Amino acid sequence: MTVTATATDRGDTPAVDPAVHTASMVGHHYRMPDFYEIGREKVREYSRAVQNDHPAHSSEDAAAELGYEHLVAPATFISVVGIIAQKAMFDEVITGYDLSQIMQADQRLEFHRPIVAGDRLTVDVSLESFRQMGGSDIIITKNMVTDEAGKDVMTSWTTLVAKTGGGSDQDALEMAKGVMKHDS
Repeated sequence: MTVTATATDRGDTPAVDPAVHTASMVGHHYRMPDFYEIGREKVREYSRAVQNDHPAHSSEDAAAELGYEHLVAPATFISVVGIIAQKAMFDEVITGYDLSQIMQADQRLEFHRPIVAGDRLTVDVSLESFRQMGGSDIIITKNMVTDEAGKDVMTSWTTLVAKTGGGSDQDALEMAKGVMKHDS
């Protein structure tokens, strides 16, 4: 790990290599500033979008048959909350990376209980580890998701592989514009 010797746009101080900064932040915790409330209709919309047609995602009667007072979110619904938490981590802690140059390599999820409509979830994100290998930065984050009573709902560990210095792949970005919805 080295500190980049180039000056910033203002020319007054040297820029810090994102890897050096990230390595120094291992162990740092970040709590989302607000809770995320799981809406009943959001559970229904999400389950339709991911083509999960289990009745407990759309029918409160079906959820009640399983012992739940409210709709049960699909297991992958946590990604909605997780992306908000991870973005905050990159805005506040793991700074200096071009997000287009980061790839998720692995994710491990430990579910403590299902997410249900009406839950108010809070996420504590921590930077668990950092190492460099093969010209890439390997970053592992941990998300602890709790309900408003402070009880564990889910824990996840995400391994990210980041590249620095290459800039955005403009050809890939142009190609994505043709297939992804975006505002003009």
